[in-house]
Amino acid sequence: MNWSATAYVLSFRAFGERDAVISVLTEEHGRFAGLVRGGQSQKHSAHWQPGHLVNATWRARLSEHLGSFNGEAIKNNSANLMHSPLGLATLLSACALVDLTTPERMPLTGLFQSISDLLPLDEGADDLARYVRFENEVLCALGYGLDFSRCALTGTRDDLAYVSPKTGRAVNRAAAQPWAEKLLILPDFMHKTLIPSWDDIAAGLALTGYFIERHVFHHLPSYALNQLAAKRERVLDLVNKQRMVAPQPLLSVS
Repeated sequence: MNWSATAYVLSFRAFGERDAVISVLTEEHGRFAGLVRGGQSQKHSAHWQPGHLVNATWRARLSEHLGSFNGEAIKNNSANLMHSPLGLATLLSACALVDLTTPERMPLTGLFQSISDLLPLDEGADDLARYVRFENEVLCALGYGLDFSRCALTGTRDDLAYVSPKTGRAVNRAAAQPWAEKLLILPDFMHKTLIPSWDDIAAGLALTGYFIERHVFHHLPSYALNQLAAKRERVLDLVNKQRMVAPQPLLSVS
């Protein structure tokens, strides 16, 4: 059995002294793992880093086998972000989220396109806005997507400002007032075409992070949980640094 497809590399793990086990995401075949012989060599490892877009060919005698990969890089996305700490951290977090939470060998066309839409990444708040939306896309693929289409209490589409932590549905600002302290903040960029502030990004990450922790973390083995939490925490730390240095609005003097 074999297939060839364009794929995003999700993870690279040393196997023995020379080889490596690679996980990739393809549009048609979903998430697949395979062995790259000699994958730890400088020649091969440079092509199979998380975030890179590759032409991959997977081969195995039987479909249930691990199989082996060969291929070549199309675009070295992570290598191109070596001088952009936040962009690189965001890409690695996105790859880990897909790699560690999604079912193997199930077509995930929407997520493949979502990674494509996430790129290119840099240090801007608009780049991080795409990442927050990406986390919601992963939640959707797992069956836990958040609903910002209308207020869960009134049905209105206007002035949506909160999200219920129980249902994941949006709530209108006025309707939410009796319970506002118990609800999660819904930043405008999550449901409107707006360039957010860094405070908005932090609120968006808190929102998606709450539901990732609630629905995803407890299903993961400890090693996967630690990896994913560490990569996401790196993004949060860098976002908070951006919040500290971002220009503050001027106060009017009467």
